[in-house]
Amino acid sequence: MNITDTLGSSVQNVITHPLRSIMTLIALVIGIFAVVVMFSSVYGIKTLITANMENMGFNNSVIIYPDRSQAMRHAGHGLSRRQFLTAPRQVKPLDYGDYLALKYNVEHKYLFGVVEKWYQNTGFSREESIRLIATNSDFFESKNYLVKNGRIFNTIEEKNANKVCLLGAGIVEKYFKNREVIGERIVLGNNIYSVIGIIDEIKTADSPIIDFNSWERQRDLNTVYIPLSTGISHLKSDKSVDYLSMTSYDSDSYRYMMNRLRQVLLANHNMAHNFGFRDIGSFIAIITNEMEDFMQKWNITLTTIASISLLVGGLGLFSTMLISIRERLLEIGIRKSVGASPANIFSHFLIESLIFSLFSAGIAIILATGLVKLISVTVNFDFPLPLEGILLGTGFSLIVGILSGIYPALKAAEINPVQAIYYNES
Repeated sequence: MNITDTLGSSVQNVITHPLRSIMTLIALVIGIFAVVVMFSSVYGIKTLITANMENMGFNNSVIIYPDRSQAMRHAGHGLSRRQFLTAPRQVKPLDYGDYLALKYNVEHKYLFGVVEKWYQNTGFSREESIRLIATNSDFFESKNYLVKNGRIFNTIEEKNANKVCLLGAGIVEKYFKNREVIGERIVLGNNIYSVIGIIDEIKTADSPIIDFNSWERQRDLNTVYIPLSTGISHLKSDKSVDYLSMTSYDSDSYRYMMNRLRQVLLANHNMAHNFGFRDIGSFIAIITNEMEDFMQKWNITLTTIASISLLVGGLGLFSTMLISIRERLLEIGIRKSVGASPANIFSHFLIESLIFSLFSAGIAIILATGLVKLISVTVNFDFPLPLEGILLGTGFSLIVGILSGIYPALKAAEINPVQAIYYNES
């Protein structure tokens, strides 16, 4: 008895009792569909949150800022606070030299400095303040901003502190709508800048469900940007920066980067601890770990609930297989009388149960895929259908098929062929 005969017999049994077969399939499909969708939804939400967090540009990042209190805490030598503050010493602020020292001595993915200034009564508006930021190209890359039109600062402009600028898309929309702004000159304070590009936001994790840090990104798109060297040369008399931001390639190299940048800065500041850190990378890592732990527990809970539906479907398949034995006593008797062994009968019924469950799994996976695609279109985010979810649903269906079919298969294998034929003839 081969698999083809078994498959043909299973299909014939389904066709012979269409209503009972459909009800059995529906119960199984609902259970498997629930398992796949529950797993995929949790996985998709996790992916959505991760994508939004990465889109913020804070993953594996540290902010370095000037902090005189750090120097006080590490000064020692028995000095009082007043003695320390009045003691003569040569300690420079956080400046462009620190930026260059970190750039060339610490391995990193992104590094940018920031000098921020606000202007009022500008050529843009008499009522609103205009935000100006001096930074470098890594600022835009780390935050997933793109150049909508024009270009970004080139190496020569950054090196020579040229007076060029980029405008946020919000600035262009508000003050330069329907105008070709590239090449125009704008006045901020005592400086005139040539516009070379427009900055906009990459919509990689755009979704109406979750939108992390939207206020800051909106503010960034209403900002004027100039090269960091330009800001330091024309806005800061002491060549200082407001803060530096550095990002590692991954979480494994983050700790090494932190230790190395601390060493470089201490050497650059004559061992004075007049700088501090906002360890955003560790904070994000804690949030991510807690989120993953919560999602894992939630996934187990939802999968367990969905498995109950699958268990109900399994009971329906179990009942169908038992009823099938009574209806097919003559078939079983004839098969045994012409040489079919109990093992042949057992495998026949077990395979038939597995075919039922796998066919249901196929339908459920197709429906789950359609639903996930529909959700993706609705929320404007590409929800994945993970292979783990499909394998989980298929694995559950195989287990249900085996558990639902093994007892009926054993019962069928134990039937006496003479009694089976006699029962039907009587």
